[in-house]
Amino acid sequence: MSNNDYREVKDVCIREKIEANERLVLSENAALSAESLGRKRFEQPCDLRTDFQRDRDRIIHSKAFRRLKHKTQVFLSPESDHYRTRLTHTLEVSQIARTISRALFLNEDLTEAIALGHDLGHTPFGHAGERAINDLLDGGFAHYAQSVRACEKLEKEGRGLNLTFEVLNGIERHTNGEWSKTLEGRVVRMADRIAYINHDIDDAVRAGVISESDLPKEITDVLGNTKSQRIATLVASIVENSGKDIVMDSVVEKYYDMLHGFLFEAVYKNPVAKFEETKVFGIVEGLFKYYLKNTRKMSEEYIAVCENEGAERAVADYIAGMTDHYAITVFSNIYVPKAWSI
Repeated sequence: MSNNDYREVKDVCIREKIEANERLVLSENAALSAESLGRKRFEQPCDLRTDFQRDRDRIIHSKAFRRLKHKTQVFLSPESDHYRTRLTHTLEVSQIARTISRALFLNEDLTEAIALGHDLGHTPFGHAGERAINDLLDGGFAHYAQSVRACEKLEKEGRGLNLTFEVLNGIERHTNGEWSKTLEGRVVRMADRIAYINHDIDDAVRAGVISESDLPKEITDVLGNTKSQRIATLVASIVENSGKDIVMDSVVEKYYDMLHGFLFEAVYKNPVAKFEETKVFGIVEGLFKYYLKNTRKMSEEYIAVCENEGAERAVADYIAGMTDHYAITVFSNIYVPKAWSI
């Protein structure tokens, strides 16, 4: 290499080198950073990071991401330190999704950004909190739509994170309905399913709701007897069968669906596991009614939402952003009488 050639390579910014490497290494089905459909508000590119890397970093540094560590996954207010929270669930989804994307030579940075952001809009008290707000908000409430809303309108005092189309699309479509336009977004959707069904079994066993021996043998004979074996089976099936789409083979998918059905009946509908959920609607409803009448008691960014989009929307945003502990504390401060002190 001549000195002139060296200077030409050296003068190319790091981001451009990464983008060039993506073209050389990634699958023809991968989403390339340099070909992103972009952001709603134009920004000058970063010299060091691709657009998808910047999105990942913005999500990690967001307030909504930090709050995930104190939001319930399945078991409300567990005393043990080893039950999953929304944050640990998110990290497990990210790890599984990155493994699949790397094996398929897809864009791992895009996959990671979608995975880390997919539950930013989740409510306190897990899906019980989501159902409660859905019942109270005119027009309904879904955590995946709220995750997009958190990224676009609620973070940074209403300015939003200004994420790329591909990341927002993957976040919005990670649960149900139409699939993501990118394979990376579809990988996250599959990884989310793999993660939650296996860690929910793990947590249910720890809680004494079920035991490992309760899992139907016909399922474990195919998917595996341990969490690690089951995850490995499901991930391998996706890697071996995906190309222009992200799919499992039909046999593994059949037994995954059977395992999900078992878990739904044995855990998600179990009266022992769900006992505390009976209190959730009362807490959320109490907070909702209070803040509808006292909108100025909310944080400044939600008061701005109230002025622009109405009180109901602002109150739903405010409550959805609360952690479990904060929601309980606020409810107690509002409705539970304080002891007299002299």
